[in-house]
Amino acid sequence: MPVSQPARHPAGVVPGSSGSGVRNIGEVLRELAEEFPQVTASKIRFLEEKGLISPQRTRAGYRKYASHDVERLRFVLALQRDQYLPLKVIKDYVDAIDRGERPESLPGGMTLAPRVVSDQLSRELQGHARRLTAETLAAEAGAPRRLVDDLVSFGLITAVDNRFDEHALKITKACVQLEGHGIEPRHLRPFRAAADRELGLVESVVAPMASRRDVASKARAAETAREISELCLGLHSALVHSHIARMDS
Repeated sequence: MPVSQPARHPAGVVPGSSGSGVRNIGEVLRELAEEFPQVTASKIRFLEEKGLISPQRTRAGYRKYASHDVERLRFVLALQRDQYLPLKVIKDYVDAIDRGERPESLPGGMTLAPRVVSDQLSRELQGHARRLTAETLAAEAGAPRRLVDDLVSFGLITAVDNRFDEHALKITKACVQLEGHGIEPRHLRPFRAAADRELGLVESVVAPMASRRDVASKARAAETAREISELCLGLHSALVHSHIARMDS
């Protein structure tokens, strides 16, 4: 990785500032604070450790974040927050972009390049964090209000402060289509129970990391939980498809 030439500067201050196109980690945190108030220096270093960002360093070891590093950080953090995607999925995508490839779609189904985290992308990402009323949820999912009430009753979706998130919207859309096959919310209670068992399994694995107080450990716990969840979903899908394949034979 390229290393810049040494320069005289006060102790603890990275040469260059946002005015010269580069930032130190404190300036990056201030820039991201409004959109990502929970982000810390430890979290940024953890993302660097995982290969999501690669800031340059001075000979003295100070990190230097260029504008594209900050935009890339914003992209990764937004996908983690709004789409709950594992870092591996996000990293695979940005690595493909770095190789000059053009994947058809972004993780989560978005269609904008990660190096161009513009106002347009910010608006799209914010859309994934919307909070929907029951009426809006029903309208966007193409569902009768009765179905939304049934999904709540059977524990398949949950409102927080009388608002539903994008995950509730995805669940409701799926249940609308399942109803077309005669599968009603009351038939889907085993899915809720299975999800709860899976969550218990994930929590038991990450509990030692999650119990530590340092931010880096908590970040690793969250990422491990996402990774295990993705593996469980893949296993579930493979098992179901395996049985369906036997039906065809």
